[in-house]
Amino acid sequence: MRPLLAACLLIFAASALADDAPRGRLPKTAEPLHYALQFRIDPAADGFAGVTTIRVRLNEAADHLWLHGDSLSVEKVDVTDAAGTAHTGKYAQAKDADGVARIDFGKTLPAQTIDLRIVYRSRYDEHLEGLYKARHADKPYVVTQMEPISARRAFPGFDEPVFKTPYDVTLEVPPGQKGVTNAAQKSAVKLADGWTRLTFETTAKLPTYLIAIGVGPWDVVDAPPIAASRWRDKPVPLRAIAAAGEGPRLKEILGATPQIVAALEDYFGYPYAFGKLDLLAAPDFSAGAMENAGLIIYRDTLMLLDANSPTQLRRSSFEVNTHELAHQWFGDTVTMQWWDDIWLNEAFATWLENRITGRLRPENRADLGMVEGAQYAMRADSLASARRVRQPISGVGDIEDAFDSLTYQKGAAVLGMFEAWLGEETFRSGIRNYVREHEFGNATSDDLIAALAKAGDRDERFGKAMKSFLDQPGVPQVTTSLSCDGGKATLALSQQRYFPAGSKGDAAQRWGVPVCVRLGYGDKTSVQCELLDQASGTMTLADGCPDWYLPNADSRGYYRIAMPAAELGKLTAAVDKLAEREQLGFADAIRAGFERGDVDVAAALAAMRQLAPSKTREISTSLFGTFNWIRDYLSDATTRPALDAFATSLYLPRLRELGYAQRAGENSDDALMRSALAEFLARDVENAQVRAALVEQGRAVLKIGDNGHLTFSAANYDLLGTTLSITVQELGAPAIDALVAEIGRQSDPTLRASMIGALGATRDGKLGDRVRNYVLTDAVKLGEVSRLLGVNQSHPENHAAYWTWLKANFDALVKRMPAKGEGRLVERASDGWCAAAQEKELVEFFAPRAASLTGGDTALARAREKIALCVARREKQGTAGLAAWAKANPPAL
Repeated sequence: MRPLLAACLLIFAASALADDAPRGRLPKTAEPLHYALQFRIDPAADGFAGVTTIRVRLNEAADHLWLHGDSLSVEKVDVTDAAGTAHTGKYAQAKDADGVARIDFGKTLPAQTIDLRIVYRSRYDEHLEGLYKARHADKPYVVTQMEPISARRAFPGFDEPVFKTPYDVTLEVPPGQKGVTNAAQKSAVKLADGWTRLTFETTAKLPTYLIAIGVGPWDVVDAPPIAASRWRDKPVPLRAIAAAGEGPRLKEILGATPQIVAALEDYFGYPYAFGKLDLLAAPDFSAGAMENAGLIIYRDTLMLLDANSPTQLRRSSFEVNTHELAHQWFGDTVTMQWWDDIWLNEAFATWLENRITGRLRPENRADLGMVEGAQYAMRADSLASARRVRQPISGVGDIEDAFDSLTYQKGAAVLGMFEAWLGEETFRSGIRNYVREHEFGNATSDDLIAALAKAGDRDERFGKAMKSFLDQPGVPQVTTSLSCDGGKATLALSQQRYFPAGSKGDAAQRWGVPVCVRLGYGDKTSVQCELLDQASGTMTLADGCPDWYLPNADSRGYYRIAMPAAELGKLTAAVDKLAEREQLGFADAIRAGFERGDVDVAAALAAMRQLAPSKTREISTSLFGTFNWIRDYLSDATTRPALDAFATSLYLPRLRELGYAQRAGENSDDALMRSALAEFLARDVENAQVRAALVEQGRAVLKIGDNGHLTFSAANYDLLGTTLSITVQELGAPAIDALVAEIGRQSDPTLRASMIGALGATRDGKLGDRVRNYVLTDAVKLGEVSRLLGVNQSHPENHAAYWTWLKANFDALVKRMPAKGEGRLVERASDGWCAAAQEKELVEFFAPRAASLTGGDTALARAREKIALCVARREKQGTAGLAAWAKANPPAL
């Protein structure tokens, strides 16, 4: 490969293009019909070489066209017209235009089909985008991440989802290297220089963001093909791919995949469409996984499983695999036209992930996970600065910002709510029709809504109701009031936008809310539903006045509830009569009421007492966040002992019953409950007994074993992260020294994640600077940086030191972050801040810098609002209520 210095100079020279470059979407002057991509890739080098040939339809006469190319050193452009005449073209990247480039033909060509052949070189990306390099056990690998707009960093092209074409990919790789891409390999030819040219089958029609490549000394594990089905007459070849030496740990994900594919085919009534299926474990990755058609790429922790893998990781592996496989239909077979509809991909994959997991792994409690996901989204959606699900896209920051809880969890909750309204079979029928109608093409939200409305024979109210959740921000608050008079029971309903105390948002919004109410009559219950699409309405209860009611039956509705105190009290007393999904809905009503100021400390803690005895982890622990906020922001030395004693009395007996060691044959629920309780009691409540038990395991881990590594088997692997974190806090420098030494010689991604997080858990000032500086070194992978810093900043004791360090090392830290993580730096810096002076500090530092960070401006707005809301809630709740509660609930002597 030639030296890249000259290439870099060419890039700078090409960046002087005039300001007429398109911002946003490309003009419709031209569109691609086919790509031939040739890459020469050596993972040991600093960069790669490529030749991209694009068949392009010119829709009108033109002397140039616009496409995308970012930081590519283009050496030659050939333009071949429809008559076969070749012209020399000129390539130039526009300045400050998010990777837009221009190709000049040298003359005006009439509308026709032409071929562009572009020869170029580039460096591997340094932020886990495009074509980038990763390392495992000191061996280099090349992997890709093209979504959303990083394909332009790997090859020139029309980098928008609306452009779907077939691809022919060729890879040239050095001796000892293997190459994979979306389609199956059809030939391998040895070249004169010892390299190998790999040629692959033509892909289905795909957008640029779904193209994937992996080159390295991979372990490639062939599994039995996925058997033919009623929907597909040919088996699907199945493989898993991981870094050298890791092949034996791919067995579990390979074993789970065929049943997931079969379940998805049954749901869609449509076959898996991409010929073969490869699952690749990337040694470093910026996301959890990426749904590239035929070659799904995962963060390696999700694929490299064995008998010692934590229970939660095994669950996550199955669920993420289901999510990415669901994308093969929603996203890959049918693709959104533009990024404002990315929810069509992510929300549906999230919703179907839970549906299929619930069917195949009922013990994972995906039904409760769906409720938790919706409630998580509601917290983000409660901000006045929250965006819409279908947010207009005006720049790169808006695209990156769209990959958040509102797209994934809110979108999934909206789908679930309207599925409940239509009925499961009707909803599925609409989805099937949608996929068939738009197969290998593009679609919009309107297309999906139309398909669902047609399947359900619904009028325009359906479409308006669904769009009301997609096209405006916020979460509805449904307020209820029960009236029982003369044997007639009426429930008054009203709606407005939910805001916490202190918000400056305008609550006067309206949705089409399918409100379903659970009504309790003695030992029996019933459900009544009403579409609330006006500011207020009434529901006449058919069975008379209930003993209690819950205004969100089955927790299927994406809305929050507000009830008069007396009616909420009756519901609290009857909480054990609610279904488990509804108990989580009740917990959210308490949490939302507390944040709004309608529920005081005593009521919140009373609800926690009601929910704590549940054997279901999600319910028992559902108010941990509210408890922690009370402890962090309202308690002091006089009230904290009562709070801690209260939490200990509720949860320590259960932890003692479970013990700290894994038990033979125990179920996964017990393992996860143990983990949740140990972390809560050790980290948040700081119970000395629990911390001592964990440190005992931690000391044993820190001893070097016969294999030259720390003795990880001395700890319960489900507790390893918490164990090492508490051990770092208790032992200090010796624990950190041992972990840093082990990270330097350890390639196991799961063990590295536990150790990296544990380093961040230190609360010591000097040691904190040491571990924060550690993320600026190559010892920490880019994908690990956020974990260490996120854990470190989450401890209130570290807020001031973290802020000082961030300001001093900001430029160096940005260089260690993937682009999609830049905006998160702003919010992480201020997580947990709760003082007006802190908001001022945040603005002073970030206001001049936010625009240079991807998504920085919107992140700063959210961060400021969160601080202001925390201040307002602190003032609203005050400390007097907690003091009165503590006096009435003194800790036992």
